[in-house]
Amino acid sequence: MTGKIRQKGYGPSMTVTACICVLLLFVSISVGSVRISLSDMGTILWYTLRGLPVPSSIPEQNVTIFLSVRLPRALAAFFAGGALSLSGAVMQSLLQNPLASGYTLGVSSGASLGAAFVIVTDWSVPALGQFLLPASGFAAGLVTVLVVVAVAARIDRTLRSQTVVLIGMVVSLFVNAMLTLVSSFAGDRAKQLLAWTMGSFNGKRWYHVGVLMAAALFGLVVLLLSAKSLDVMSFGDDEAYAIGVNVRRQKILLLLVATLLTGVCVSFTGTIGFVDLVAPHVVRKLFGASNRRVLPMSFLIGGSFLALSDMVSRTILSPQEIPVGAVTALIGAPFFVVIYLKDRRKE
Repeated sequence: MTGKIRQKGYGPSMTVTACICVLLLFVSISVGSVRISLSDMGTILWYTLRGLPVPSSIPEQNVTIFLSVRLPRALAAFFAGGALSLSGAVMQSLLQNPLASGYTLGVSSGASLGAAFVIVTDWSVPALGQFLLPASGFAAGLVTVLVVVAVAARIDRTLRSQTVVLIGMVVSLFVNAMLTLVSSFAGDRAKQLLAWTMGSFNGKRWYHVGVLMAAALFGLVVLLLSAKSLDVMSFGDDEAYAIGVNVRRQKILLLLVATLLTGVCVSFTGTIGFVDLVAPHVVRKLFGASNRRVLPMSFLIGGSFLALSDMVSRTILSPQEIPVGAVTALIGAPFFVVIYLKDRRKE
């Protein structure tokens, strides 16, 4: 009875948190060299969604900035942050490792290597156009994870968490060495390569939002459907087997979904760290360990956190912009250390 009461008690706090996350998203849009009030944003959206002209009381410049620049950029950051946080939450539960993230299996390293190859060689595929860089990054990240899973399955058919993490670390080190080798030939393109690896939402448009939103929502739905199995597996493989969960199949499915989420984000935005580490930890502190709560709230909190970080990256040294990956690291690293030390004291 107590468990049921506690579970019901999370409803109002989750609703309030969700509303705050949406509000923070619009706050991140309003701040900039040209300030756009929340009421003006609401008016613009109201008239635009109804196919009506925006009232002349709102400057046309503000309408253009909001609809063509800030809104797609903020939504891209929101869905990327949500996807990364989902991936981190899954990895931490699945691998029973609080330091695990979407990058544990080498997705980030592989995607960076794929993108670095395209940048350094100036390779072009007319059919892909501007999607060549993200496509190559995602493909390389996916190949890296498939190698990790294949090697881990060869060593341990049950894909135990320790084996997967260990193989992931080894493969990541190898891929990072390859990335260093490729980067040494960057020459004049070194600055472009560095900017990509540090992450940015500059220039993101509605088609970027569409891809990121589709990947994030697809991942959220699939993971929520697997939340019960994920809860069981977080207690250990033996317990999951005893209950009747097909651990091997579920692990492969969840690892591939986490790879998809991280791979798409890294491919479109570059490497952005700490979002997938911090957001799930905060959610578990606030709402408990059940993945039925952790997954959707990680999505919302991670998304709003990255949207706010992007706001800081474009405004703190305006008109110059700093990489959003640097902002998330500066905010996330100390925050994560504090959480980790508190957990150690409790132990």
